[in-house]
Amino acid sequence: MRPVIFHQHIKKIMKRNLQEFLRKNMERAVSDYQMIEGGDRILVCLSGGDDSYALLKLLTLKKIYIPNDIYIMAAHIDLGFDPRNQEKLADMEEFLDKHHIEFVLEKSDIGPYAHSAENRLNPCFLCSKIRKKRILEIADRYHCSKIALGHHKDDIVETLLINMFFGREISTMKPKQELFGGKFYIIRPLAYLWEKDIKKYAREQQIPSFDNGCPTSPTSKRKVVKDILKMLERDHKRVKENIYKSMKHVKTDYLL
Repeated sequence: MRPVIFHQHIKKIMKRNLQEFLRKNMERAVSDYQMIEGGDRILVCLSGGDDSYALLKLLTLKKIYIPNDIYIMAAHIDLGFDPRNQEKLADMEEFLDKHHIEFVLEKSDIGPYAHSAENRLNPCFLCSKIRKKRILEIADRYHCSKIALGHHKDDIVETLLINMFFGREISTMKPKQELFGGKFYIIRPLAYLWEKDIKKYAREQQIPSFDNGCPTSPTSKRKVVKDILKMLERDHKRVKENIYKSMKHVKTDYLL
């Protein structure tokens, strides 16, 4: 086998192995937390980032431990930070059409409104609240009882620390969360996957991800926690894994 062809063959195998690794871990999380049942209608919230794109692509693959008679659609709410992102939205539409996925793309001014002078102290809270309300309205309109978000292990670890550092409580994102007495469920199928593996997959699959342009991102509490974890990882490679596992080993006798 010629060297160029050999290297191309190896790359294909590595791509396939990574996809299988992600799919298996996603399906394991779905099974462990009973996130998806046969006949479910699932609304995937497509933010434009690598994580939600990867989640959507993995859910459209042939599944082994997830029922194949589920219905998947996507929703993206343009927060209105950059009025010039028509090209990015066109790429998103092309991706969704290519995978034969029904979708809702909505323009809004949620971002600028949440960052207005009247709400300068907590723009992230208001932005998240309004966006969540709109997503629930879309899910209700299309009879989707499951709302899938692209949050991963990094998000779960970071949220724990954000809530401890800034919210004075010990809590984090749940892989499956009931809303309104079971009318809706928030599910996070990527709960067993690290961000670095998802980003690598997104690059390999040439996923057309983009940044939503939020001006608060570079100075957000999540960015502060990300930087702290990155610093700790330089000397302690398993620090994030240890924090993640600690949430399953809570010794309540040694808490206040």
